[in-house]
Amino acid sequence: MILAVIPARGGSKGIPRKNVRLMNGKPLICYAIQNALDSRYIDDVVVSSDDEEILSIASQCGAVAMDRESALAQDAVTLDPVIYDAVLRMEQRTGNSYDVAVTLQATSPLLSVETLDGALESFLASDYDTYISAVNRPHLSWRTEDGICVPNYEKRLNRQQLPADYLETGAFLITRRACVTAASRIGERVSVYEMPEKEATDIDDISDWIVCEQEMKKKKILFRADGYRELGMGHIYHCLTLAYHLTGHEILFVTMRRHEEGLRKLHESFMPLEVIEKEEDLFDILAQWKPDVVVNDCLDTTETYIRRLKQYVPRVVTIEDVGSGARWADAVVNALYEDRSQGNSYYWGENYVCLKDEFLMREPAVCREELREVTVIFGGADPGNFTARIYRLAKKLGTEYPNLHFTFLLGAAYDAKGNGIVSSDPDRITVCRDVKRVSDVFAKADFAFTSQGRTVYELAAMGIPAIVLAQNERETRHTFAQMGNGFINLGLGSRVDDETIESTFRWVLHTPQIRREMRNLMLQHDLRKGTERVIRLILQENDT
Repeated sequence: MILAVIPARGGSKGIPRKNVRLMNGKPLICYAIQNALDSRYIDDVVVSSDDEEILSIASQCGAVAMDRESALAQDAVTLDPVIYDAVLRMEQRTGNSYDVAVTLQATSPLLSVETLDGALESFLASDYDTYISAVNRPHLSWRTEDGICVPNYEKRLNRQQLPADYLETGAFLITRRACVTAASRIGERVSVYEMPEKEATDIDDISDWIVCEQEMKKKKILFRADGYRELGMGHIYHCLTLAYHLTGHEILFVTMRRHEEGLRKLHESFMPLEVIEKEEDLFDILAQWKPDVVVNDCLDTTETYIRRLKQYVPRVVTIEDVGSGARWADAVVNALYEDRSQGNSYYWGENYVCLKDEFLMREPAVCREELREVTVIFGGADPGNFTARIYRLAKKLGTEYPNLHFTFLLGAAYDAKGNGIVSSDPDRITVCRDVKRVSDVFAKADFAFTSQGRTVYELAAMGIPAIVLAQNERETRHTFAQMGNGFINLGLGSRVDDETIESTFRWVLHTPQIRREMRNLMLQHDLRKGTERVIRLILQENDT
């Protein structure tokens, strides 16, 4: 039989009332008690304490509460006589003859029952007398000898190449009953049981407490998004922006294998990723990974799809969703649309724009009297191929306006070679592909051509006037890119002829007062808090 002993004194000085303080809603000692009770191997659980409150909580949680005599509760007393006393008294109380005694510390709340049972299973199958919980933390270290620092290593190596260096965590100590005496709990044959680093924190001070509580509060968040030529790459970039702001939580991206452009970008981001062949595979991942939140950024959903998601996950947040499934989601975030009539779970408009980090730290571009620098950016794929049309315009205007320079920012999914888009005249036209920091280019721009997606918000944040061409009918419903906000919106690009684009550009080229007014209208909007608002919606911290 196996007995778990949880020693817990009441006189903690570093963190007063440490063992009974609420950690993430429960008294700290409850985590150790619950692990012992949930174990497949432990038969009896006893808490040894000199504190009435600790004993009351222990009894309430289902453990045997054993009042420790004052002589064993002094600061100088080690755990060995405390554990020995508890084992003897439990044997007298229950009549059981224990084979193994497990010391569980109340100050290791991150220890999982899976790790504890894994250690017990390994111990029972071994011939060791004692197992000590440990983590492997190899480092280059030094010691002092006769006042001189000397290395504890023979050769400087990368951490991954260093020999194992095990540090005790204090989470548990498993030992044969015969090894438990008033002077020791460690037998002759000792081994360490390596536990996961994330479970190893032993609460000794306030900083340890904060680390543990943060770990307990973290959530598992699954992002479902695709990126490909017809759809564009905005959904991938948007989800990556959110993921980068969710540090401290577990993130997993799920994308379709056949959508190579989005898959490539996610691989480059080094985010945890699962690739699916068909939509049904998503539900297999949900069943196995068990996320707390699904963020769905795949446009319009159906009622069947969202209701099925809800069978696997407690919270569903859907992005840019005007499908029938949206009303079944816990939160619908549509920064590109303005519609306040849908209900309390809908969050619309510019207040929920998620700017990339690079735009949060950028000052607005300088407003110049003469228009010299034009940025052309139509997304990662540019399915309407508006890039080629503006490229022809740039070539045409080159001889007439020698000081006018165009910078074309092409996405990874755009076929530049097939469309003849090259930096043929570096003084007039520069072509850049898959630029890492778009804001560096925007900072030099006087004007821009763009589609009617999320880029309009990035341009507005930097005060860069723009002509907008919508890639598809859906984009025409994005309401922010209007003259009242500093944009000349020409509507669906496929219905706008080249002459209209050229004449409109020539007009703004020669009217600096119009560009100044457009810039002023853009900078009236504060777009820098949207990501924080969406993060709160995902984490369900504040839905207002």
